[in-house]
Amino acid sequence: MVSDRRRPPPSVLVVLPIVTPDQMRAIDAAAPVAADVLIARAGAAAGRTALRMLGGGYGRRVVVLAGTGNNGADGRVAGTWLSRRGVRVQVVEAGVAPPTLPSCDLVIDAAYGTGFRGTWDAPAVTPGTRILAVDIPSGVDGLTGEVRGRVLAAERTVCFVALKPGLVLPPGSSLAGPVEVVDIGLPATGARMHLVQRSDVVAWAPDRSIDHNKWRSAVWVIAGSGGMIGAAHLTGRAAQRAGAGMVRLSSPGVAADPTAPQEAVRHPLGVPFWAAEALGQVERFHAVVVGPGLGRADGTVSSIREFVAKAPVPLVVDADALFALAWGTDGALSILRQRPAPTVLTPHDGEFALLRGGRVGTDRVEAVRDFAVASGCVVLLKGPSTLVADPGGHVAVVTAGDQRLATAGTGDVLAGIIGAFLAQRVAATPAAAAGAWVHGSAARLGPARGFVAGDLPDLIPEVWAEP
Repeated sequence: MVSDRRRPPPSVLVVLPIVTPDQMRAIDAAAPVAADVLIARAGAAAGRTALRMLGGGYGRRVVVLAGTGNNGADGRVAGTWLSRRGVRVQVVEAGVAPPTLPSCDLVIDAAYGTGFRGTWDAPAVTPGTRILAVDIPSGVDGLTGEVRGRVLAAERTVCFVALKPGLVLPPGSSLAGPVEVVDIGLPATGARMHLVQRSDVVAWAPDRSIDHNKWRSAVWVIAGSGGMIGAAHLTGRAAQRAGAGMVRLSSPGVAADPTAPQEAVRHPLGVPFWAAEALGQVERFHAVVVGPGLGRADGTVSSIREFVAKAPVPLVVDADALFALAWGTDGALSILRQRPAPTVLTPHDGEFALLRGGRVGTDRVEAVRDFAVASGCVVLLKGPSTLVADPGGHVAVVTAGDQRLATAGTGDVLAGIIGAFLAQRVAATPAAAAGAWVHGSAARLGPARGFVAGDLPDLIPEVWAEP
């Protein structure tokens, strides 16, 4: 087998676009065709999806819950389209809808679209009634995914041109069901967000050449401390399983570590100050993961801050290292802006609040984007929908994981996966996005109950075998 060593590692996200409600309005305004043509296309697409859900038209009953805007017009066209195919259709105006909708096989929710900002309580439906949402479940904020009022949880959503943030951010994402994006002849211009898919990760992941050796993708994991050595093991094991050719494992102040992954090279670092020693050796490595389980002693905090500021190789900064960056009168930005090499920060909400000096708020996308631009780093904000923002203001959304990741130590595994991608010369933004996708996909292969972080690393190779 001959490997194509000329192919450069991809550095640009080429994924499914997500546009905000304002961007969608601009796309509509610039459309080269009339609005009624676009409504006809959208309504027909919704009708086709409804017909597939019904399994046929004859004898079926559909209620279209229609508002006064374009979303309602799409629903009415869908109703007309279905009537021509033998479906009995009743249109109910959203503004005067009864407390409970008439009994039917399917409700087409076309009351309010992605631009809705108020509060709306959807009417009740007969238990077992199937729901198809047009563009977004009515009442979900198209920008943030927030819900104000009562929303009909859709079995499926059909949207047009591109995804909207409210469809991929919770809680809206949990109310949309599977989302079908339909092309109605308009380009998704202006998109600054994308949804990461398997095809993107496969394209980003590099192949090893025939002459590859372990030092060409070496990762140094500086993690763990007395009582927290497991964090180092999880990080190192994940880096190995995600493609690192060699992993060096250092837990400052831990002289013996007989339970470390047997393939990892143990290298002791002294305490309390280890930055100078580490900086003297770091250039042999293609990526360093620093932070999981390191602790928060004064010497550790000082060493982390010096190391992050000066290390001339790509870094994944996680857990206690994030705390160390935020711990100082000058804050994290003064250090991060000094960084001479690519940097990936991997905070959860609490750590992110420390870094930026305030809570995340309702618009998570804008918060993570602003900090990435300000810091010059790639910022991965963990959550049910993981957000990866780069210094150029682009945001990738990863929805691969689920509740199995809500257990101690899974963040350490994520840091190791990203470190391995960086060491394989994947640029920082796709390395973080791919790492989050692999991390979430591996978790989905584990047991629904009793899943622990230690299960994750050995599931990573199985992700690549999935169809």
